[in-house]
Amino acid sequence: MGSSRRVSAVVLLVVVVVAMLAVTGVYGKEKKKKEKICNKGWECSGSVYCCNETITDYFQVYQFEELFSKRNTPVAHANGFWDYQSFITAAALYEPLGFGTTGEKQIKMKEVAAFLGHVGSKTSCTNDNYGIIGQALKVDLLSHPEYLEQNATLAFQAAIWRWMTPMKKKQPSAHDVFVGNWKPTKNDTSSKRLPGFGATMNILYSDLVCGQGFIDSMNNIISHYQYYLDLMGVGREQSGDNLDCAEQAAFNPTAPTATS
Repeated sequence: MGSSRRVSAVVLLVVVVVAMLAVTGVYGKEKKKKEKICNKGWECSGSVYCCNETITDYFQVYQFEELFSKRNTPVAHANGFWDYQSFITAAALYEPLGFGTTGEKQIKMKEVAAFLGHVGSKTSCTNDNYGIIGQALKVDLLSHPEYLEQNATLAFQAAIWRWMTPMKKKQPSAHDVFVGNWKPTKNDTSSKRLPGFGATMNILYSDLVCGQGFIDSMNNIISHYQYYLDLMGVGREQSGDNLDCAEQAAFNPTAPTATS
């Protein structure tokens, strides 16, 4: 009888311990997970990235005006089109995903400079991307690509979506290769594809810009990026490793490669 009571007591103790572990462990993890999610109003909410500085914390109107100081001149590309509010409104959709909110302050500033460097270098989406981007943004860009020329917020949304989104499975996005989320495979390394600004050009423009040596179009994009780093107070000396893509093999070649 005494033995039976002892067994019952042990079983009860085990049940209590398991219950306590469930409460303090599983529930504790859930609570901890919830504590990491922050809300900063309209600009960033419901994400761990929102616990960091957001873009408006370190990138102000006057800096945008300096970066695009010539945008309203008669000879400017997209005269009078780009503006700070359109950029921030578009960025707010992607800040919860890490755009401009990943890493330390300098990394955040460098990502904004890198992204805007691409925008400022007069590059744009190709027709091949209109359908894909339109589906993502729920806008019929394939039939109405002019929407991107009429709505600056939509144009920024399309550009940031392209920056944040891999074009194929098991491939990184421009965001990933820039902020350090991507680890190159042996094939990437042998193809001279390494993390840095150079790989962002590879992802965005493929062999139209990369693997062609130090051509003007590539140098122009790099120059914009470095110029923007200077204007934002980061400095071009912080451009990072693997700045160019002159010798990189394309992630997605524009034409099939010849096989022997």
